[in-house]
Amino acid sequence: MNRQSFFTLQALVFGLVAAALTTVYITQPVLPVLQQEFGVSPSQASYTVSAVILGIALANLPFGMLADRFPVQRLILVGGAVVAACGLFCAATSSLGLLVGARFVQGLFVPALTTCLAAYLSTNLPLERLNVAMGSYVSATVAGGLGGRLLGGFIHPPLHWRYAFITASLLVVGATLAAVRWLPAGKLAEEREEEADGFLALVAQPGLRRAFQVAFGGFFVFSSIFNYLPFYLHGPPFNASTEFITLLYLTYIVGIFIGPVAGQLSNRIGNGGTMVLGSLVFALAILLTLIKSIFAIVLALVLVCAGFFSIHAAAAGSLNRNLTGSRGRANSLYVLAYYLGGAAGITLSGYAYGLTGWPGVAALGLMMLTVPLVTGLREMRQPAAPEPPREKLSSGV
Repeated sequence: MNRQSFFTLQALVFGLVAAALTTVYITQPVLPVLQQEFGVSPSQASYTVSAVILGIALANLPFGMLADRFPVQRLILVGGAVVAACGLFCAATSSLGLLVGARFVQGLFVPALTTCLAAYLSTNLPLERLNVAMGSYVSATVAGGLGGRLLGGFIHPPLHWRYAFITASLLVVGATLAAVRWLPAGKLAEEREEEADGFLALVAQPGLRRAFQVAFGGFFVFSSIFNYLPFYLHGPPFNASTEFITLLYLTYIVGIFIGPVAGQLSNRIGNGGTMVLGSLVFALAILLTLIKSIFAIVLALVLVCAGFFSIHAAAAGSLNRNLTGSRGRANSLYVLAYYLGGAAGITLSGYAYGLTGWPGVAALGLMMLTVPLVTGLREMRQPAAPEPPREKLSSGV
């Protein structure tokens, strides 16, 4: 694959993953608005986020198996259609129960646009381009997360959050059609070798298991910080508006650049070293949130994004460096661990916030950050994995 073809591939991947992730976090900046509109508690309003994350977690294993058997274009087409249709339903419903249900269904089909694509990249790209591609993939998740939050809390006025779902659905439709039309053909399903490793065999491999642990722990903390941030900043002494809080999500832009940079850094100091560095930066960021200053909060959020996306990119790179087969299954396990961590983080941090407020969320996050920190230290002591043979993408774009 030449440089122009690789750039085109990255653009298609970025657009599809960003559009898919835009749908996930639409309601996060307007959770206080949903709380008032539907007359529910903060934790109940948070179901509109955690339901999507739970759906993604549950569907990753099935889609990982499908990614090893069928052309990715077919899976993308089905997933994009369902995610967009559910988004339009969310815009129309006046029931919180139906809203949460539709969000759960959205989550079930998001892996068709993300997990399947990660498996496709892992299967078809040479190792020297895989770390960079996975860094760009992570950057797309950043752009999608930022885009969804801006749609819900700023681009569309918070009280008109329903329009954000319509916009997101149109983005998914456009990105899906572009990917189906122009995504390079990978190795055909009938040409692939029989996959030797099942899910249990993959979990049993220490190198892969370390990546799964980091995915769980890292997103546990990240999802908790950003999910309860609106409630924290809405209260005294900040008393911030929804629009101002949404603007703080612009710190996500840091992650767009950190993804590829972390991929390059991992090539130099190793994935384990990048995990350790990211964990320390992340921990410092959480401590800064305890300072009652908007300036400290802004700086903390910049460091939160820098730390987390470094951890995430390094873990994804470590996973795919250790794979010689069953890439769809392995990437689905990674994303399963990732989103299970997010769902667990939102749930447990909800209890912590209810009991002790923001300090409880911060303390829980600091404890969980020991997972990527210790795992990174262990990864640093492991010998470098040899490069496995990889198939090449067809040159036609």
